[in-house]
This record gives sequence, structure tokens and C-alpha cells, in this order.
Amino acid sequence: MNISVSELIVRYLERLGIDHIFGMPGAHVLPIYDRLHDSGVKSVLVKHEQGAAFMAGGYARVSHQPSACIATAGPGATNLITGIANAYAERLPVLAITGETSTYIFGKGGLQESTGEGGAIDQGALFASITRYHKLVERTDYLGQVLNQATQALLGREPGPVLLSIPYNVQKELVDDGVLEQVHFPGKSAIRHTTPTAELTGLLHAAHNPVIVAGHGCIQAGARDVVAAFSERFNIPVATSLKAKGVVAEGTPLSLGCLGVTSNGNAYRYIAGHADLLIFLGAGFNERTSYLWDAKLLANKKIAQVDRDAAQLGRVFQPDVAICGDIRATMEDVFDVLEADGMPPKSRDLLDSHQAASAQPAGANVAAQAESFRLMQAFFGGLARRFPHNALVFDDNIVFAQSYFDVSDRNHYFPNSGISSLGHAIPAAIGARCFAKDSPAFAILGDGGFQMCCMEMMTAVNYGIPLNVVVINNGTLSLIRKNQFQLYGERYIDCDFANPDFGLLAQSFGVNHYRIESEAELDALFADADLTGTINLIEILLDKHVFPRYLSAR
Repeated sequence: MNISVSELIVRYLERLGIDHIFGMPGAHVLPIYDRLHDSGVKSVLVKHEQGAAFMAGGYARVSHQPSACIATAGPGATNLITGIANAYAERLPVLAITGETSTYIFGKGGLQESTGEGGAIDQGALFASITRYHKLVERTDYLGQVLNQATQALLGREPGPVLLSIPYNVQKELVDDGVLEQVHFPGKSAIRHTTPTAELTGLLHAAHNPVIVAGHGCIQAGARDVVAAFSERFNIPVATSLKAKGVVAEGTPLSLGCLGVTSNGNAYRYIAGHADLLIFLGAGFNERTSYLWDAKLLANKKIAQVDRDAAQLGRVFQPDVAICGDIRATMEDVFDVLEADGMPPKSRDLLDSHQAASAQPAGANVAAQAESFRLMQAFFGGLARRFPHNALVFDDNIVFAQSYFDVSDRNHYFPNSGISSLGHAIPAAIGARCFAKDSPAFAILGDGGFQMCCMEMMTAVNYGIPLNVVVINNGTLSLIRKNQFQLYGERYIDCDFANPDFGLLAQSFGVNHYRIESEAELDALFADADLTGTINLIEILLDKHVFPRYLSAR
């Protein structure tokens, strides 16, 4: 049966399991929008196309499934770029659909043309380095192959974003609906390790103070429970990267917390001072996690690395044992072998004394800094107590959460990593909430980032999507002010700004507003406010003259 290409694209979305598409209509994508009208795919109208890409990314991060965004040609497509770049850095399966002028006017100067012909901008070139696959679909005779390649890029071993740009006249052409039969949807067969685990078990037998460094790959592999059980059975402490907070419940004896330059340093001190074996599980050891590649973390230690991506093995450091394969399957095998061998649990004497020392009152300088941030510490403490499980926390600030937020093994923490764009948290949390409809969601960001994306709160209002937006109000771009204080002789420029009245802004949006200046007001917020079923703008005041004293990269 013949159907329009626009209808075929909508059916393709349904075959991918996509039930929401985030975007903004324009003349060049109206044929697709028209077919969405009667489909099972719900369209979500955003306020800016960047928000659409971030929403699709948030949906993909929570669901571990493909998501989609849509924009018109020209500026609609270019506005997607930052969000798609973030999806590329995060390896998120985001399908971006954009329109294009009709093929018969290519190169003639059509409105918003972006084909690269006749001096027009080349949209494909703009997206080439931030997508796994991109295609301007000029004909229908190869549409099946195009959709198949798009599917392999979205659902393959190393997923990432895909761009399909479809000219207006091509969307209206007729094709046989059997084209979809040419699309092969890859299964989710487990990736088995390609290197025997005997060497890793040997290192574990020999080690006195091994430490697991768990990365985001543990979460992607669904290995949280295996890693936690392994840690508990053999008394092996776990440090995590920022993106892996909560792989082992933080605040428990075997959790060293987060390893990273903006953290409280607990994991760093134990690893540098005591560990004799580090087992990296899906952790990239990037600038933040490695303390700018501090040699003390790896010195005089055996190192094992397990990762599903062969390109990660040995990329930053030389492991003694490298295993390319599924982290869950690998650790299950190692667990079974060590159980069969009867390996006893490791001694916890050093770990217990380290944890006890870390719990002692801090020195005067550290204590003074902690006092400056008492509201942030109290907020994250209250958040952990009020929502011990099932919360979705999207955090653009990350600095305070890394030290103060004990993420449980049943919560979900999503730091703004990727390309670390401001204006990410609110749209990403909205996208996530479209999938996880019963999970309380928090978007945490500074006041500078808030002013980049606050209009998307109206998207949440329009669709009745419950959301808590937490704005750190200090009237400055904190990272810039900190760097200008530490590295540029306090020559402040373009870091300070005026904020709107957040209460009046919330009133104009039709959402609740809470202004937090004391711990008592925080206690009341968590005790009395509806943080699960309404939209709330929560403003926490912070002095712009205080900030964490870690040094950023120069």
C-alpha cells in the first residue's frame, strides 16, 4: 500500500518505540506534523529548539531508549545543535528530524534553505561531527537503506544521535509501506568479554586494599546491583565518577563517595594513601574524575580496566589487565570464580579507620567554607532524606552535589556532563519526566543558566508536567567569578548581573515559588511543599563572594 513519506516517518518512530517527540513546527515540517496528529506519538511544543534537543536527551538518559526531536529548516535546525552535540558527547540515541526546502528549488535561494547549494548554509556539514549518521533525503528510492542505517546508529553497540533532513516535497511523495521491512532492528544480545577474567581474579586474590572505581558504564550495563553485591561480599570499597553517583549507596561504609576535583576528597585520600589495586569499571578517568590526571592516584598500584568500548582501554592510563566486554557479565563471572575459590573478604581495618577520620570535624578553613554553603548542604541532605528512591535529579551546577548529595542506589542523578552546557537541566528534566511519569523530578541550576532556559518552564505548565526547578541565586556566573578571583587578580568582568524577581516570575508562569534563606525554610519546604505533583520554582540564596576553592583547569 502506498503512503506518504511523512506517514512512513511517523510509523518509523512508532517502530522505534518513540512515544514523545519534542520540537517546534515550521512550514518545512508540517507534513510530518500533520501525520503526527492521529498517531500514537505525542508531540511536545517547546519554546526553543535547543530545549527540544535537551528534552529528547533527558528522555533517552532515563529510558535508555531512542528519543526524538523535530525542527524546521534553517534556524530551527541550527538551534538544535547544542543539544545534539550534548547527546553525541553522552552517546544518547536521539533522532533529530528536520525539514528542508523542496528539491526543485535547491540552490535558488529558497527561504531557510540549508542544503549547501548556491551559497546556502550546509546543514549536513554543521551536524557531521556531532551525529553518528546524518542524511539529506533527496529521493525515496533509497529511503529503506537510509532508515536502516539510522537505526543501526541509534541502536548499535555505541549509540548516538542521528539527523534526517527531509525536503518538503519528499515528505509528500508516496512510497510503499513495505519500505519499513528493510529496517533491521538490532537485538540487545549481551556483549561477552573477549579477554579471560583469570588475570583479574588473580589481581584480586593478591591485593590487600583493592578499590573499585565505578563509572557511568556500570549504569549503562545495568550492573549497579552486581557491583554493590560484589563490594559487600568481599569488603571492597567503591568510588564513583560524577555520572555514576549512587552505583553503591553513598553514605554507607563501603562507599568512598565521588572521585573528582570538586568533591570532598574522601575517595582521593583513600585511593592515594591506601589502595594497591584499582578496578575501573566503565570509568573514563577524565579531567574531573582524575584531578587533572594526578599521578598520585595511579602510582604504585595494579590497575584493571573493564569497558565495553575497546577505544577506552588504555586511552588515558596503561592497565595491567584490560577486558573489553559487558561490565555486568564480566563482574558476574569474576564473582562466581572468587566464590568458587573461597576468597575471604578483604580486611576493613584501614577502610574503617579512614572513614572514621573523615567523619571528624574539619579544619578551620574547610569548616568556614562549609558554613558558607550550609544552605546547599542542608538542601541536598533534605533531598536525600525526603526522596530516598525514585527521584530524578538533573544538576547543571554539580559542584555542591558532588560533595553534599548522598545518592542512594535507588535514586537517579544526572549531572550536566556531556559538553556541560548551561541551560540544560530544565528541558532535560521535562523530557525525563515524560518517560518516568511517577518520579519526582528536580532541575538544579544557577541563576545564569536559568535565564538561558527558564521559558521551558512554560512547556511544563502547558502539558501539566510536575517539576521542581531549584535556582541558586547569587547574581553571578560563579565559575567565571571564581576563576577571575583565583587566576586573574580579581579583575571581574561580565560575571555579575541582575536577576528578575523570581516570585513575580513564578506568579506569571502560574507556578509555586519558595524563597529559601534559612535552614528552617528548607525544613518547611521538605515538610510541607508538594514536590511530586506540582511545578515549583525554588530559589536558594547564596553569597556571590563565596565559592568552592578548587582550581579549575588553566
